[in-house]
Amino acid sequence: MVQDCGGCSRAQLPTWSLGAAMTQLPPAKAPAKKHVRLQERRGSNVALMLDVRSLGAVEPICSVNTPREVTLHFLRTAGHPLTRWALQHQPPSPKQLEEEFLKIPSNFVNSEDLDIPGHASKDRYKTILPNPQSRVCLGRAQSQEDGDYINANYIRGYDGQEKVYIATQGPMPNTVSDFWEMVWQEEVSLIVMLTQLREGKEKCVHYWPTEEETYGPFRLRIQDTKECPEYTVRQLTIQHQEECRGLKHILFSAWPDHQTPESAGPLLRLVAEVEESPETAANTGPIVVHCRLTVWRSQDEALRRRRLGAQSQVARPRLWPEKVFHEKGHLN
Repeated sequence: MVQDCGGCSRAQLPTWSLGAAMTQLPPAKAPAKKHVRLQERRGSNVALMLDVRSLGAVEPICSVNTPREVTLHFLRTAGHPLTRWALQHQPPSPKQLEEEFLKIPSNFVNSEDLDIPGHASKDRYKTILPNPQSRVCLGRAQSQEDGDYINANYIRGYDGQEKVYIATQGPMPNTVSDFWEMVWQEEVSLIVMLTQLREGKEKCVHYWPTEEETYGPFRLRIQDTKECPEYTVRQLTIQHQEECRGLKHILFSAWPDHQTPESAGPLLRLVAEVEESPETAANTGPIVVHCRLTVWRSQDEALRRRRLGAQSQVARPRLWPEKVFHEKGHLN
């Protein structure tokens, strides 16, 4: 007979709550990352190895020259000096001169290269500026506002002598005292002016006295005047405080504006006047040459005395002043 076991005690089975189970279960371990080698990360099985034995065969890396450096190299190496005999017996033809002229790169100075506040007020033309490397600096500026700026450059002589000439622009009303300060500072004894005061319009201010006049701290007097067909010679004295010096001023009036002289005779007579001057023989300081611009005729006078070829005439001095010739006709 089967007895009812309902009254029997049942086996007690363990029970868990969901929360308790979650707290008691050990945390699952993160799967280990597979080690990836460098070659696999690069996506290539090409070995990262350098053969040092082949390094000697690699061509050296050459620096790339900037356009400015290329221009400077050309200016330093171009040209061929001509002797007096060659100029007289084997002069280059106009075609040869033109070909050489066209090979010469432009050399305009950017106003930002000067980095001189207020210089524009002392420039006759904003595109005709002195080269920063060779510009004349006024050492005795009258005030901090004046600064040392004047639109003028030193030019080397035929044999490379430093500061044989100074090419500058025709003085303006606000730069006359600066001009005479430069003349005094550089111990100039000869000034060659290659323009008239007016050529249709004003080209240069009348910066020398009629008889006697004061410009800033300098007192100037006319001692003598000689009138010639193509030029006028004035003997002056310039005085600063107790010191007085003599100087010669030559005004060459036979050069038409934006043109070349009809013949070389007047210019050659001017060169003779300059070379035979006692002031030139004394060699006390640079010869100042100017016209209405900083250059054009100014350097033509200096370069004709140096007797160079076309590229030498234009290129080499341009390492110093801003620009020598604007027209190829000035080379003839």
